Amino acid sequence: SYTTDTKSREENKKTLENLYSLSVDITKIRRLKEWVLLQDVAYVKEIAGILQEMGADETTVANIIERCPEAILHTPAEINTQRALWQLVCQNEKQLIKLIEQFPESFFTTEYQQNQKANILFFQELGLKNNIITRFLTSAPNIFYNPVEKNKNVIETLQRNYLNLGGSEANMKVWILKLLSQNPFILLNTSNAIQENLEFLQKNDFTDQEVLQLLSKLKGFIFQLNSTTMQESMLFSKDIFKCSHQELKQLVLKCPALLYYSVPVLEERLEGLLKEGVSIAQIRETPMVLELTTQILQYRIKKLSALGYDIKSGNLESLNGTKKDFEVTYGKIQSKKERPIFNPVAPLHIED
Repeated sequence: SYTTDTKSREENKKTLENLYSLSVDITKIRRLKEWVLLQDVAYVKEIAGILQEMGADETTVANIIERCPEAILHTPAEINTQRALWQLVCQNEKQLIKLIEQFPESFFTTEYQQNQKANILFFQELGLKNNIITRFLTSAPNIFYNPVEKNKNVIETLQRNYLNLGGSEANMKVWILKLLSQNPFILLNTSNAIQENLEFLQKNDFTDQEVLQLLSKLKGFIFQLNSTTMQESMLFSKDIFKCSHQELKQLVLKCPALLYYSVPVLEERLEGLLKEGVSIAQIRETPMVLELTTQILQYRIKKLSALGYDIKSGNLESLNGTKKDFEVTYGKIQSKKERPIFNPVAPLHIED
């Protein structure tokens, strides 16, 4: 309900005075969201007071308002309700204020408070730990805006499919919680989209066990795809690697990236590797390298080349993995290079 028409309006003097008294950098607000300063009503002192009650010092209050100026347009009642909601999953107010400082936009979205509360309670019932729910509140706030029935529906679809694919009742809860904590955005999909994607895999001759394996490997990304893009990516890979349908299936199970990256992304990454002198045969042997961006691959190849490691004749396995995995691999190659060929043990001369 806030107006963003800035041409004929003047900044609210009272708002400016209150912001100055809190040492807020008003030029930042003008640059970011000047329309906030034009509103007739703002609750600067009240919102600052609530934040201070929670333990925020002057610098923290100023920082929060600078990053999320629209915070001052919410009524104290709305913010106190939001505070009570987030306290359902926060250990204490110290943790809460830290989260607000890091993710002010998530905290100051107050339009869906009933849905937020119902979803927090639903996730707790489901068995998600509070620290995971707070992570969702800050990094995936949209999932709390859904009516709780929609989220329940998606979870029930996942549970039903898990059992239909041969998953056990005993492991289902752990599987669902792991899937959610890895990728909460699956809740933004419809039950129909989930169903269609699973059916696409089954139509492409993946066995129930293989589909389950893919679901776990994909960390839920499969639910954000659609059958058209998956089909295109699979046809592209089949053509590039000159393989049969059965061989392609094995490649996809080894590297689900062949399924969830679009053709332009796969093309760009392949091109980057070929420019470095890597062959298609090498990539087919270790397709997981396609999960890495071209920039990361170039950086890793350069580092290994500096050690005299020839990527053209070597195994691409050394390029794989997370940053930490690569550093371990790099360290092993480096120490191998530095180790002397002969390692005679010199006799010890001990003087009396």
